[in-house]
Amino acid sequence: MISGPAAGRPRGGDASEDRRWRGIATDPDAERSTAEVDTAPALARLRGRSRQLLGSVLRPHRRLIAVTVVLLLLQNAAGMAGPYLVMLGIDRAIPPLRDGDAGPLVAIATVFLAASVIEYASKRGFLILSARVGQAILFDLRKRVYDYFLRLSVDFHERYTSGRVIARLTSDMDSIAELVDGGIDDLVLAGLSIVSVAGILLWLDLPLAAVTLMAFPFLLWLSRWFARASGHAYRRTREAVALVIVHFVESLGGIRAVQAFRREPRNQRIFATVNDDYRRANLRAFRLIATYSPAIKLIGNVTIAVVLTYGGYRVLNGHAEIGVLAAFLLYLRRFFEPMQELSQFYNSLQSATAALEKLAGVLDEKPAVPEPDRPIPLPAASAEQRRGAVEFRDVSFGYRRDALILPELALRVPAGQTVALVGATGAGKSTLAKLVARFYDPTTGTVTLDDVDLRDVADAELRRTVVMVTQENHLFAGSIADNIRFGRPDATDDEVMTAARAIGAHEFIADLPEGYATDVHRRGGRLSAGQRQLVAFARAFLADPAVLILDEATSSLDVPSERMVQRALRSILADRTAIVIAHRLSTVEIADRVLVLDAGRIVEDGPPAALVSEGGRYAALHQQWRDSLV
Repeated sequence: MISGPAAGRPRGGDASEDRRWRGIATDPDAERSTAEVDTAPALARLRGRSRQLLGSVLRPHRRLIAVTVVLLLLQNAAGMAGPYLVMLGIDRAIPPLRDGDAGPLVAIATVFLAASVIEYASKRGFLILSARVGQAILFDLRKRVYDYFLRLSVDFHERYTSGRVIARLTSDMDSIAELVDGGIDDLVLAGLSIVSVAGILLWLDLPLAAVTLMAFPFLLWLSRWFARASGHAYRRTREAVALVIVHFVESLGGIRAVQAFRREPRNQRIFATVNDDYRRANLRAFRLIATYSPAIKLIGNVTIAVVLTYGGYRVLNGHAEIGVLAAFLLYLRRFFEPMQELSQFYNSLQSATAALEKLAGVLDEKPAVPEPDRPIPLPAASAEQRRGAVEFRDVSFGYRRDALILPELALRVPAGQTVALVGATGAGKSTLAKLVARFYDPTTGTVTLDDVDLRDVADAELRRTVVMVTQENHLFAGSIADNIRFGRPDATDDEVMTAARAIGAHEFIADLPEGYATDVHRRGGRLSAGQRQLVAFARAFLADPAVLILDEATSSLDVPSERMVQRALRSILADRTAIVIAHRLSTVEIADRVLVLDAGRIVEDGPPAALVSEGGRYAALHQQWRDSLV
């Protein structure tokens, strides 16, 4: 089966196909980010969401953050003392040396040494605590995004590509980690140094500070230009790298189809295109740095030259002391050097900001099937009444509101009944099953389980009560036993083996090299299709749901495997409500009741034998199936 957009796109003009594939951005997140950054209100909403997310992950660490702020202030104060002590040494300690008095110089040197020790200790403490806080924030953010992805409905995952999911948890998270691990301390300290030095310069010598302030309009204009341009550039790099990951994941996910249809050169060309987009997006970002950083250095050097000239003139005329000029120049370097460093760290800051916006966008997604605020418990089974009655009450549903799949469906399935759904592709069989499993909510009407609206049932209880088995049941890397107990992690080994025996899977499992401890490998690749299906049935049997949905559970099996699975079906369907979707009528014949669907409507309803005798659509399908067996 062809899977993934890279494998299954229709043939067409190469250039137009490339443009289509890149232009759709493959999911609503990309469309939203593109649209939002084009308008000021939308950009404000985007930034507001990211600020709320940042605040929520910082809030639990308020005390540690307060301590790190104190250490940072202490480090900054100790660092700022250096040039001031140099000034005192030149103007106050050197003259007494002529009279043999070294006391002032020793005192200043001692204070300088103490300041250096304080700066070292506070910096070390700050780095340790900031790393602890940073890693805790990253841990919380990864967990939150992962948990939220798991809680989002099937509707979201069907329109949000796996490549973008990976991009959110890898590329975007790495951008935030890069800032937290390697730049935030220098970034904050640089900003603090700029503010501190500006105040000290005004206090040291007001005329020299006034000369320095002449450079501020240029610095302000340049910084605002860089902030605006780099913000757009780094949002673009996040979008571009997401497309690279999307194409990479989708191509390798459908590698069999890619190779079967000889799509390697075609996919390589598409990858080259999106990869080149990412390269050009990064180049635009680096060009901004290449303009900003040298410009800051140029403004700084020109300002220092002007201050040195004017300061020297003031010293010669006795309007300033030489120590003050020396300290002023040292502080001035500490003013411009951090600004140059900021241009380097701004790369990480903007990239992390853009990544945080993407993560905030994901966490802002609203589940299409939300949890009820006040869940209603399902009634318990009793001797008089069994659990698992399903009813559709005037249900209409469409994946798009302008295209209904099920128009006003009314159906009741009594508890314990096995119902088979048959009909042409697109008749609405799988859609009906997805509504019972509450992967979607109906557009109008209600779907009830034991007379309780599914919208009012807690998700955990619904998943225990309703289980779906498909032809593509996913087996996770790990042992067969772990895969069987997937729906009941607390099940004992004896319970796992009992479920396997009931389904008829025990024999083949026991023959494997390590029995139930055998690793099934990625996606169950070590097992045949029939064996994977039996493991999936054992998983469902162990979960013991009141309602079991089988969606094309035997359609991909060969005849021997199908017969093996058919025997298992009789065990798994006993004493529970079952909805069976099948094209192979051998599966349908074990049902109590058959529903024939056409364009979302039930056109025939009754026991299999009765429908065959009536000579309708099911009878025709049944005859075609019998002819195929001859």
